[in-house]
Amino acid sequence: MTDLYQSQRAMRNMRRAAMQRGVIAILDVGSSKIACLILRFDGAAKLREVDGVGPMAGQSSFRVIGAATTRSRGVNFGEITVMNETERAIRTAVQAAQKMANVRVDHVIACFSGAEPRSYGLAGEWDLQDSVVTEQDVARVLSACDVPDIGSGREVLHAQPVNFALDHRSGLGDPRGQIGNRLACDMHMLSVDASVVQNLLYCIKRCDLELAGIASSAYVSGISSLVEDEQELGAACIDMGGGTTGVSVFMKKHMIFADSVRMGGDHVTSDISKGLSVPLAVAERIKTKHGGVQATGMDDRDMIETGGDSGDWEKDRRQVSRTELIGIMRPRVEEILEEARARLDAAGFEHLPSQQIVLTGGASQIPGLDGLAARILGQRVRLGRPLRVQGLPQAVTGPAFSSAVGLCLFAAHPQDEWWDFDIPAERYPARSLKRALKWFKDNW
Repeated sequence: MTDLYQSQRAMRNMRRAAMQRGVIAILDVGSSKIACLILRFDGAAKLREVDGVGPMAGQSSFRVIGAATTRSRGVNFGEITVMNETERAIRTAVQAAQKMANVRVDHVIACFSGAEPRSYGLAGEWDLQDSVVTEQDVARVLSACDVPDIGSGREVLHAQPVNFALDHRSGLGDPRGQIGNRLACDMHMLSVDASVVQNLLYCIKRCDLELAGIASSAYVSGISSLVEDEQELGAACIDMGGGTTGVSVFMKKHMIFADSVRMGGDHVTSDISKGLSVPLAVAERIKTKHGGVQATGMDDRDMIETGGDSGDWEKDRRQVSRTELIGIMRPRVEEILEEARARLDAAGFEHLPSQQIVLTGGASQIPGLDGLAARILGQRVRLGRPLRVQGLPQAVTGPAFSSAVGLCLFAAHPQDEWWDFDIPAERYPARSLKRALKWFKDNW
């Protein structure tokens, strides 16, 4: 356990150091694009490190001074499959963003999807020595949480206290300084496939960059796409990316569940490519220009040139009706939404006081999606765009940038996690996580 705990702490320290220097890069490694944003923190931000078991903060004291995106290569289902191609793509994005910002960065905070996330809810209790809750008591109650055996080859990505109770008062955000006898805590832990994270760490290292933090795309998309009330009362964020669709559930401003569906917009493109027998690039163009999921009477007469340069004149001049295109797209989009619905059912989403669902991500821009989603996911569905962040160029403000913008907010104000507290060495849950965590040490 200590290895992971220490390395996450090392990343936190690196992040603080980078913020002191004033610049840090944000890297969203996706299946269809790699986005890099460069943030500059103003003087006040460095001093005003928010401490506390705080929930997420909104817009804060940074501005985006560089932004670049490039087509992703060597990434499938949000996981790196061809190392040197991904490395090249990351270098391209980072260099272009540095050029725009006119500054060199060494530290990046990255997010990724995929890696088969699994959520656990843990609980711990601790009798207070003294009647006032101290930082030490919070550390001890966190370490008293009973950690399940997450299985070999899995890593803990997030471990966040989401609720504290003191004697009979529950729902405390930060119990420090309060008076009572028995402190209890609920923690949300997210584990992922270790080899996926290892590959990402190794790839970033090969780009001569230092990793100052890592987060799940599903989590950071929720931070930027859900408004404050939604985060408080309970809402789900469905981030429809290229290779995967991330699902996260928030309550009382904390993420309490995350999962992912191994399907996204690229699968819709590939269905079009097979259905109309056109190359992927043509299928992508047809999808973004003419795609949809709701057919109207007009669409029978709306003909689309498939275009092509195969040299076969007949084949290149083919036309298809928009109805036909929708007939290819709709089943796949329905399948993605139904899978997301199944993940939410498994999380017990229907027991939350509010069941708002927000769709975001690049693939959420298909016309008519909100209507189809309302039928499959329940009535309360809206399309979400990320919060406005200072300095963000217009080109990178759409739903496709939810996770990149969320990662900026995460970089500026990370929620407290397990490793932000000095957990007494003798309290490490030694039995459960030891063997899976050796690699982190080897990578640092």
